[in-house]
Amino acid sequence: MAATSKEHRLSQHVYATLQTLSCSLVEGLYLREADSMQELLCTPSQHRTDILAWICSSICPSLGKKLPSLRSKDPISLSQELAVFGQEMMLCRTDDLDLITGRACPLRQLWFLEQLLTLVPDSVDSSEDSRAGGEGLLKELFCPEALPHLTHALTPTLNPWPSDIRGARKGQRALPSRPRGEEVAGVTALLESTHAALEQLHDQCVFLRGEEASPSRFSVCALRVAVSDLAQMMSVFSRVYDTDFRSYCSRDPPSLGSHTHIFSNVHRLLTACNTELEVLQQVSEVSVCLSDTVNEVHSDPCYWSHGHKRTLSTQLEDLTKRYTEFLSLHHGTDSKLPLTEP
Repeated sequence: MAATSKEHRLSQHVYATLQTLSCSLVEGLYLREADSMQELLCTPSQHRTDILAWICSSICPSLGKKLPSLRSKDPISLSQELAVFGQEMMLCRTDDLDLITGRACPLRQLWFLEQLLTLVPDSVDSSEDSRAGGEGLLKELFCPEALPHLTHALTPTLNPWPSDIRGARKGQRALPSRPRGEEVAGVTALLESTHAALEQLHDQCVFLRGEEASPSRFSVCALRVAVSDLAQMMSVFSRVYDTDFRSYCSRDPPSLGSHTHIFSNVHRLLTACNTELEVLQQVSEVSVCLSDTVNEVHSDPCYWSHGHKRTLSTQLEDLTKRYTEFLSLHHGTDSKLPLTEP
């Protein structure tokens, strides 16, 4: 239920944004229900594809000149081109054709459309207004009254101050200046160091190399999206820092107690305890090893008797039996001998 309400809110927001941007594809629809808006924006149809193409063309006008030819050739080529543009905006991958054609989940489609609409200028006619403003600025710059100032800016003299400021500075005392040769040498050294730093930076930036760079890896639109995301994350972090972290960061550091020797004594005792435990563990291991050795001596046959190998216990039993027989035989012989008087 929560996901459905979120989808409805996104559908209403995207539809309202399209109306605000004066999208001709939603004019005259007069949709009131959120379900109808979601069906328009998240159901595969030619109308939805045209809306997505209009959004992408509004972001990148050069793409709008390329899409009509693709639409006439093959709809799949149009979807692939829109997916490539979405990858350049870092909003999807080139193989996300389900997202482009409207077969992905509605929540993901609405999020994709919302992120694209944030990149559309406030008005589609803003480019024409800026072009008109640029033409007016050019006319103002190249008017006859501004030509002397433009010529002076293109070919400046050694003292580029205007005449009124130059006259005001004439009364000031001239500051001591270095010789011209020393000044030129300093500027030359500064330019060389700057050039070396730029060369080092160029070597580090792989995307600026002409052989290795590709339009899909670096573009102005992708950089714009990255900067926008960075600004949003910085604003969120600033808000969280002001509301949650600032009180903790402004606290005084904790004061150390005077009974620090207790920790050293505890550490020493724990170290001695660990040493004793290690010794006990080694004694246990040696005891187990000795027990195994004794068991092997008693159980492994390693003594020959009557042509057979016998274990130690069997051999001891045999020797004990023989000794008993010998003693009994010896006592029997001694009892048969005649008693003699001394």
